[in-house]
Amino acid sequence: MAHFIDRRLNGKNKSSVNRQRFIRRHQQQIKKSVADAITNRSVTDTETGENITIPTKDLSEPFFHQGQGGVKERVHPGNDQFQTGDHIERPQGGGGAGSGSGEASDSGEGKDEFQFQISRDEYLDLLFEDLALPNLEKKQVSDILEHKVVRAGFSNVGLPNNINIVRSLRKSQARRIALSAGKRRELRVLEERLAQIEALSSENSPEKQQLCRDIETLRKKIEAVPFIDDFDLQFNNYTKQPCPSSKAVMFCLMDVSGSMDQATKDIAKRFYILLYLFLSRTYKTIDVVYIRHHTQAKEVDEQEFFYSQETGGTIVSSALKLMHEIQQERYPTSQWNVYAAQASDGDNWADDTPLCHKLLQRDILPNSRYYSYIEITNRAHQSLWDAYQRLAGDNPHFAIKHISQIGDIYPVFRELFQKTVS
Repeated sequence: MAHFIDRRLNGKNKSSVNRQRFIRRHQQQIKKSVADAITNRSVTDTETGENITIPTKDLSEPFFHQGQGGVKERVHPGNDQFQTGDHIERPQGGGGAGSGSGEASDSGEGKDEFQFQISRDEYLDLLFEDLALPNLEKKQVSDILEHKVVRAGFSNVGLPNNINIVRSLRKSQARRIALSAGKRRELRVLEERLAQIEALSSENSPEKQQLCRDIETLRKKIEAVPFIDDFDLQFNNYTKQPCPSSKAVMFCLMDVSGSMDQATKDIAKRFYILLYLFLSRTYKTIDVVYIRHHTQAKEVDEQEFFYSQETGGTIVSSALKLMHEIQQERYPTSQWNVYAAQASDGDNWADDTPLCHKLLQRDILPNSRYYSYIEITNRAHQSLWDAYQRLAGDNPHFAIKHISQIGDIYPVFRELFQKTVS
């Protein structure tokens, strides 16, 4: 059987169809690898794709082989150890050709797992397939910072590299015709008169001399008209045109008190990464605000947000107050789409829970497109969960979910943002 291997470069997306077919065929393995890969990413790392590894056992292809019937017994040369009916023991130490399991083979013929790179767009498509952003409303900002350069006609002044050669030469030709047309007509008349005189007589008469002087003068005047003048130059004119831009801010709130261990923070980080990647598919500009809190709240960077730990109690309202202050000061709702995600193990002072309910109902939810709360715990829910459940019943853009282990993250995320059938 002949085997053909196409080693041509993927010019002009010639093999893109085969690539998409391959991704569809192994979609489950690829999506599992993508879901596992987000652990090692930064929250805002969305510029690259991902390396995907698929075991070779999952890449088997159909092949032709002998069916029932045919020759059952064969004699192989060189066999001086075994007779018909002898049992051959399995090789010791797992020897053989290998199976792509990652273990070394003592035969030197092991097979590596198949690894390939998916692009950023393929990565996001697989990660957020069948998901939709709830309460989507793009805000068109009035003080747009992004502009695109567009053609805006022509100008008489500009940079040399913007000269429009065709229009400049056309204008030069029109100017030369306008300035010299009368002189050229007069020149043709004088040349015709001179030709008539020369045809009648070869003598250098005074009239002939005058005609020659007049012709020479007209020719000098015509030649004095410059080929191109500053007045002729035409420049391509460009202007910056504001282009509509949608912006979103993502508030990440997390409890960093003593009850939140590093494993719980890692689960929260995965959820925040998913949310940021999901928002980046809808909004071109996204700001991320990290707010950590115990008894007091503080705006921090990503490193401190995920890897710092404090001791003491938990007062959730401090984070909600700080979020509202930052949103009002830097992210007005007339210009920004506000999204928030809060992660906690559910601990909070009992006296503080009513204040959290009040702050969310009065200040935060009216200014937010979507607010999601995930409680990461294996214990029984406390007063904060009960208060948030009442909010979720009255506010469709407020979601509350429970996560107990890492495997719950992606199903919970899909449940929060699943498409609704209209």
